[in-house]
Amino acid sequence: MIVRSCAGGIVFHNDKVFILKNGKGEWVLPKGKIRNNSLPTDTALNRIKFEAGIDAKIVSTAGETSYEFYSLSRKQPVCNVITWYIMEAPSKKYEVNKDEGFLDGGFFSIKEAMERITYSQDKSLVNLSFKKYLVFKEFEKMEEVYV
Repeated sequence: MIVRSCAGGIVFHNDKVFILKNGKGEWVLPKGKIRNNSLPTDTALNRIKFEAGIDAKIVSTAGETSYEFYSLSRKQPVCNVITWYIMEAPSKKYEVNKDEGFLDGGFFSIKEAMERITYSQDKSLVNLSFKKYLVFKEFEKMEEVYV
């Protein structure tokens, strides 16, 4: 089995999360394979920029997920292990990279994103990450008061 290290982001702007619709019609989170000994953080930020045109910043780690599939081109099973980061976008501006096969995307309310996201693992990740993001925003507000 081939094991691939990947990284991705759960990107929030206020109370909305960014998701993409891939070429298979699945609603997913932006992510990609870590290449050339890049850091997972760099890979995650670069994929968000490449796939969605968003200059996000990392606010926290979100955890790790994995899934397996059979690669027809390689004729063997593959396991993707993804390190996830909670990110914040400076605005709701984005540009879906249709040249990479993405059909649609955007910032959606958590409720709407949960209805659209294809995989239950991604739904859980968004749900938990949003709770953690809200805690981050509260700390940020408290810092402003004391600075």
